[in-house]
Amino acid sequence: MQAYVVVMFVLVLFGTLIDMIHKGSAKYFFQHRRTVKSRATRRVGGGEMAAAAAHTVVVTGLAAGEFCNPWRRISHLLTMYGFLLYVITTAIMVFAYPTAAAATPAIVPALWHLGALLVCLGGYWFWFLLRVDVAAEGNSRFRLVRADLFILSLLGSATFALIWAGFEHSGNQLWANVFFGLYLLASTVLFGSVPWSKFAHMFYKPAAAFQKRIEQANGYRRNLPAPADRPATFGSARRAPRHY
Repeated sequence: MQAYVVVMFVLVLFGTLIDMIHKGSAKYFFQHRRTVKSRATRRVGGGEMAAAAAHTVVVTGLAAGEFCNPWRRISHLLTMYGFLLYVITTAIMVFAYPTAAAATPAIVPALWHLGALLVCLGGYWFWFLLRVDVAAEGNSRFRLVRADLFILSLLGSATFALIWAGFEHSGNQLWANVFFGLYLLASTVLFGSVPWSKFAHMFYKPAAAFQKRIEQANGYRRNLPAPADRPATFGSARRAPRHY
């Protein structure tokens, strides 16, 4: 299991690098940063940059402040904190207590179960009720696209983990082995599909949010059209967008 966890970490690392190279994300980011710096109307000091970084960590990262819809935000926070608990406690049990399960503090597996439950609660809530194509566009809840690979593999990993743990606790080793295999399969898809899923977005969002705050501080203005302030000429009046 230690070797497996290390391999999954390496897959995430290289998958993120491949994703950045394929999409040109890093190249675009540094080019845009140079453009922002050359068009800035004022210089941002070290204190302002530290404040912007702290604001990004607290508001964008810890509080998911980019979501306007409160239910979407709650769903995201449940899934995010559940995922962190799930991954961190897995690493603790695998590396700190690899053979002596009896010596593992009871709080660690309890937090592992809690993390998996939070992932399921936030993830299934999002999947069945909050997705834009379901809530706003009326598409089927069972319609699948490649962008769903991350959330589905995450839900599969957490769900199969809980079922496997339940069979282990009950002593049914046959079904425990079956769901342990499914758990490993879903986890491998989750961490091995980074170049094709939205996994890498969790690394891009904080950097983009920080850059946006620096732009606001140094006076840079994006070359975008001004928002419409009058009703449309034809059809119904323009309404404020709904954010999901």
